[in-house]
Amino acid sequence: MRRWPRILGWFQHPAQMIVTGFGLAVVIGTAVLVLPIATESGEPAGLPAALFTATSAVCVTGLVVVDTPTHWSTFGESVIAGLIQVGGLGIMTLATLFTLLVAGRLGLRARIFAQAETKTLSMADVRRVVRRVVVFSLLCEAVTAVILTGRFLLGYGEPWGRAVYLGIFHAISAFNNAGFALWPDSVMRFVADPWICLTIAAAVIVGGLGFPVVFELLRGWRRPRRWSVLTRITVGVTAALLAAGTLVFLAAEWHNPKTLGTLQDSGKLLAAFFAAVMTRTAGFNSLDIAAMDPTSWLATDLLMFIGGGSAGTAGGIKVTTFGLLAFVIWAEMRGEREVNVGHRRLPEPAQRQALAISLISVALVALSTYLLLALTPHNLDRVLFEVVSAFATVGLSTGITADLPPAGHLLLVMLMFIGRIGPLTLGTALALKDRARRYQLPEERFIVG
Repeated sequence: MRRWPRILGWFQHPAQMIVTGFGLAVVIGTAVLVLPIATESGEPAGLPAALFTATSAVCVTGLVVVDTPTHWSTFGESVIAGLIQVGGLGIMTLATLFTLLVAGRLGLRARIFAQAETKTLSMADVRRVVRRVVVFSLLCEAVTAVILTGRFLLGYGEPWGRAVYLGIFHAISAFNNAGFALWPDSVMRFVADPWICLTIAAAVIVGGLGFPVVFELLRGWRRPRRWSVLTRITVGVTAALLAAGTLVFLAAEWHNPKTLGTLQDSGKLLAAFFAAVMTRTAGFNSLDIAAMDPTSWLATDLLMFIGGGSAGTAGGIKVTTFGLLAFVIWAEMRGEREVNVGHRRLPEPAQRQALAISLISVALVALSTYLLLALTPHNLDRVLFEVVSAFATVGLSTGITADLPPAGHLLLVMLMFIGRIGPLTLGTALALKDRARRYQLPEERFIVG
C-alpha cells in the first residue's frame, strides 16, 4: 500500500501520469495482440498492425489496418474490447478504483490525479465520482448488451453464445465511442434496423455527453433552468449538431443510389440520424462512407472535429469548447467586456483554454494533412477526412487506412494518441513545472484584423 504514494511521487503533474498510463496501456495491448493466439490464422500479427490496433482501441477510435472479425481471433477481439474499456473509463479512473479497493482511502496526490482524469470540480468528490462513473458505465453497457443480444438472437437467428458475444462487444464499443465492429462492413447490414441503430446511437450519445453532464441530468433533468453552464452548453450544442448533421446528410445523400437513395423515407431518416450521431467520435457506419458526396465528407470533417462532451468517451475539441468560443464571439460582436451564458459569467482562463485547444488542434490537423498528402497519392478530401477522424478519435474512413504506407500509419497512431489525451494535456505533461511571471510588462495597444 505504501508503493502508491511512492509511484505517484514520480510525477510532478497529473497530466504526466495520464500520458504515461495511456502509453503503458498501448504498449501492453500491442504486446498481447502480437502473440499468435490473438490472430485467426495463428500467425503473429506483426508489430505495425498490433501497435495500430492497440492504439486505436485504447484511444477509442476504431480505425483499423486489418479486418477485425477475420484477422483477429476471439481472444484478440476480447483483448480489443478490454483495451476499449480501459481507454473509455480512463487509466486514472481505473487506478483510483484500484487504490480504493486495496488501500480503502485516497491520498491527496491520488485525488488530484483522479480529478484531472474525471474533470470533477471538487477533490472531496473524487471517490464518489469515480465509483459512480464505473457503475454507470457498466450499467449502460449492460442495458445496451441486453437489447442487442435480444435482437441478434430473435431477429437474426444467431446462436445464444454468439448473440451474447456480439451484444457485449458492440455495447462496449458503442458506449465508449470506439466504433469497432465484428462485421467487415461495420453495421451497414443493419442500416434500416431501428433496434440495432437506435440502441447503438443511444449508447454513443450517453457515453459522449460526459459524466458530469450525465450525472447532473439524472439529478435534475426536469429543471433545465437550474442546469450548470457546462450542461446547458453540452446539451444545447449536442442537440443542434445532431439536428444539423441529420439535415445535411438527408439533403446531400437523398438521391445518392449508393447511400440513401435505395432506402424508404423512414430508412433514410434513420440512416441520416445514425450518421450524424457517429460523427461525434463513434466510428460505426451504416452507410458506405467512400460512396458519399464530398459535401457530406466536409460536413463530417466539421462534426468530427467538434466531437462530443467533456469528461466523456468522445474525442474532438469538445462541444463545450465550440460552444464557449461561440459565446466569446457573440460577446465580442456586441462589444461586451464579459462573456455571459444565461445568468453566469465565464471566467477568462476557460476562454483562453478553449482558444488554445482550438488553435493547437487546427494546427495539428493542418500539419498532419500536409505530411500525409506528401506520403500518399490520395487527394485532399480523403486525406483530410482520415486525419480528422484519427485526431478526433472517430474511426470513420473513406477506405484508405489500410493502403497508407508505414509512415502514414505511424502518423495516425500519433494523432489518435494525442487526440485521446488532449493537446493541452500532452503539452503540460512535457513541462516539468508551471512557470509564473513575477512581474507584469507595460501594456501596449495592438491592431487586430
